[in-house]
Amino acid sequence: MDVILNKETALIEAVLYLEGEPVDEKSIARITTLSENVVETALGQLKEHYQREDSALELIKIGGGWTLAPKKQYWEQLKERYGKKNEAKLSRAAIETLAIVAYSQPITRSEIESIRGVSADNMIRLLVERNLIQEIGKKEIPGHPVQFGTTKEFLQFFRLESISDLPKLDENEAERFELSQ
Repeated sequence: MDVILNKETALIEAVLYLEGEPVDEKSIARITTLSENVVETALGQLKEHYQREDSALELIKIGGGWTLAPKKQYWEQLKERYGKKNEAKLSRAAIETLAIVAYSQPITRSEIESIRGVSADNMIRLLVERNLIQEIGKKEIPGHPVQFGTTKEFLQFFRLESISDLPKLDENEAERFELSQ
């Protein structure tokens, strides 16, 4: 079934296209001067519109905001050219460190090192530079070490709406991310 877009929905579609980054409902309402109810209805219409088989795009929610993105089957083919430009792929060690942070956050540098079994200084620095992790507070223990967690860019990079959308770990994998007491 083809969805017919009205002017309000088309306006919101244009905003999503021009913003380039995920935008929440309140921001869309403010930008367009439409009510949040109209925005929510229009987002539903757009989601349905992009679910058509002949559409290469989809409306997805990432990190609390809405964005237009290529459907997964097209993104696999296009991401090398249109993905984050000028960024080398993450090394195995960086991905391992990122996974530890993602599944164990908030987590300190020493806790990451305890899980990995090696120094994490370079990997943490790289992931902070890439804006995939950030300092999110200090642990209430002597020395008050910095705790790290993932960023909105992490969610965008992996096309997740929230951290709870990470794939579930099986029992063996979950044990790997636990700190030995």
